[in-house]
Amino acid sequence: MTDPALHLAFPLGLEASNGGLFVSRGVGVHPSRTIQSYELIYVRQGCLSLHEGGQLFEVNAGETLLLWPGRLHGGTSPFAPDLRFYWVHFTLPDAPHSGSALEVLLEIPQHARVERPDHLSGMFQRLLNDQQIYGVQPLPDSLTILLMLWELKRSRVAATAADGAPQQLAASADQWIRTHFHEAINASAIAAHLDCNADYLGRVYRATYGRTLTDAVHEQRMLHAAILLAEDRLTIAQVAYACGFEDSGYFRRLFKRSRGMTPNAFRRLHVRVHVNTA
Repeated sequence: MTDPALHLAFPLGLEASNGGLFVSRGVGVHPSRTIQSYELIYVRQGCLSLHEGGQLFEVNAGETLLLWPGRLHGGTSPFAPDLRFYWVHFTLPDAPHSGSALEVLLEIPQHARVERPDHLSGMFQRLLNDQQIYGVQPLPDSLTILLMLWELKRSRVAATAADGAPQQLAASADQWIRTHFHEAINASAIAAHLDCNADYLGRVYRATYGRTLTDAVHEQRMLHAAILLAEDRLTIAQVAYACGFEDSGYFRRLFKRSRGMTPNAFRRLHVRVHVNTA
């Protein structure tokens, strides 16, 4: 006797569209336009300057921005040469579905700093890989975007000037790490650049971001390594050097500890990606 199949029917309340990874060549500016869908942007490297509805946003590496349908948005400065960001479009129904026992209200900050960047990066990578192979698939793509939004639910609203001097110092350190991780930097070098005491900076940074300066440097290097490995252009030793490691063996050990697999295994898993550029 054949086992009966499980049949599920439930309203998603979200319809996925296309996505991609933008890689800047250092020319052009984000076009000013009004679209009829939501757009979720996740900056992996560099800084994206945008306006929407008269509000200005500086979206740094590790931050997301959610753009609303029907609002004019566009760039406020040319694309930086090191800019890379994921993007995906989706729509929501005009009238929210109600009455379901599984109904959950998500409150998503428009501009957020991601708590678990590797998780969100993995979701985007999986979405783009699947779209590259199968095209846009309404059910799995919509579920993946819902998981992305759930991840943002636990993220913090991006820091503003009103957050105070210690948080701004930590934010300055974080931004410097994201643009200099490929250099030979450590906590003392970061503190010297910011003209402050290294121990104080370490305490402030950990209180703000929940990790040490050294962990932040390693995390940024691992994120960049994942991008380079997926692009499949460089050898493992070249990837290690491009991420700030002199010792490729140490890079391999750190990458496996961070991602749970070797750089070669990661490359085989994530080699496909849909990329667009200006």
